[in-house]
Amino acid sequence: MSNLNKERLSQKKKILLASLLALSMPFLLPAQQQSGDSILQNATLENVIQYAIRRQPLIQQSLIDEQTTEAQIRSKLAEWYPQLNFNYLLQHNFEVQTAVIGGEARKLGVNNTSSLQFQATQNLFNRDVMLASRTAKDVRLLAKQSTANTKIDVAVNVAKAFYDVLTSEQQIRVSNEDILRLERSLKDATAQYNAGVADKTDYKRATIALNNAKGLLKGQEEALKARREYLKALMGYPISEPIDIIYDTLQMEKEIPLDTTQQVSYTSRIEFQLLQTQRRLQEANVKYNKWAYLPNVYATGAYNFNFQNDSFSKLYNTNYPNSFAGLTLSLPLFQGGKRKYNIQQAEWDLKSINWQEIGLKNSINSEYAQALAQYKGSLAVYLALKENMELAKEVYDVINLQYRNGVKTYLEVITAESDLRTARINYFNALNLLLSAKIDVQKALGQINY
Repeated sequence: MSNLNKERLSQKKKILLASLLALSMPFLLPAQQQSGDSILQNATLENVIQYAIRRQPLIQQSLIDEQTTEAQIRSKLAEWYPQLNFNYLLQHNFEVQTAVIGGEARKLGVNNTSSLQFQATQNLFNRDVMLASRTAKDVRLLAKQSTANTKIDVAVNVAKAFYDVLTSEQQIRVSNEDILRLERSLKDATAQYNAGVADKTDYKRATIALNNAKGLLKGQEEALKARREYLKALMGYPISEPIDIIYDTLQMEKEIPLDTTQQVSYTSRIEFQLLQTQRRLQEANVKYNKWAYLPNVYATGAYNFNFQNDSFSKLYNTNYPNSFAGLTLSLPLFQGGKRKYNIQQAEWDLKSINWQEIGLKNSINSEYAQALAQYKGSLAVYLALKENMELAKEVYDVINLQYRNGVKTYLEVITAESDLRTARINYFNALNLLLSAKIDVQKALGQINY
């Protein structure tokens, strides 16, 4: 093959490759952008909640339900507009009907007929369309409130899962710090044993404590993996992508205070708002069933093109048109008491909503009382454990210093170190439980809205 042919073949390959890349770019770029958008770069609590609200499948399904509801409303309201219809008929009579008139048999028609009809109807009174018109606003509101209710549940669950992940991460951090201290202690105990200052029980105890800490750390790391996956599931986060939450302990401590003198406002709760919307829709349903005693009224009009001929080829030569306009009133006179029973059923459903409201108020009061009690109890435990952590740190520092000076035994160091580890883990657990309890109080007060 000549150099010229080789060069031409190389150029063709380059052109083909460039064309394939150009064609694939519209498919590759959105995929890359979507992958980038699906990863949360700054996983603070608020960002995690906002991510979940944007991508959580339950919320997306609820938003789809809103659009479906809107389409249903528009479909029903479309019946108020004039309805235009076109009908076409082509008929061939194998045997034309015959009638005897004045003792003479005569055909009533022709062999071939065809008609084209343009018809228009306009609803003047129709209880189905009237119900749709009067309840459209509340039906839309009910769909939006259902979405808001789902968002609140997702936000609360995500926040609690966030704190669970945070608790595991803090426990791991404490365990890593404990392991570093225990490794230093083991090194010191081994050096003292080799120097003949202490017997071998000290470094053996240090080895036991270090092994226990490493075993505890492994269990905490596995628990963290499970809690992260649960958080990702609640968020609608990609399974294969990592997520590293960001938190500030000092900021979390600043978020602890809560006004415990607040009173419950039922109207702030989304459940109560949903029930009120359902009540208005049920009241409209009662009226709808009472309207069953009223007639349906609609106006109609039509223009017909009529073609008749015995010869099919000449069927459309002559038109015999006719047109009309009219008013139709339809009123069922007797249905076996069906309308009366439908009204009774609708009224009983309305009374049921009244009892649901009473039950909901009792439930909200109970929920708030329990959440407030949990918050106050958690606050007391948190304050006590915070002081315990500070005291345990002081005790450990003193005993560890005394041990290095030969005043205290290594057993006392291990005990102090164990107390410090327990105090720190208990402190972080109490902090996260307290913030979770605060979320429950805010939810009971109707203060969490998205």
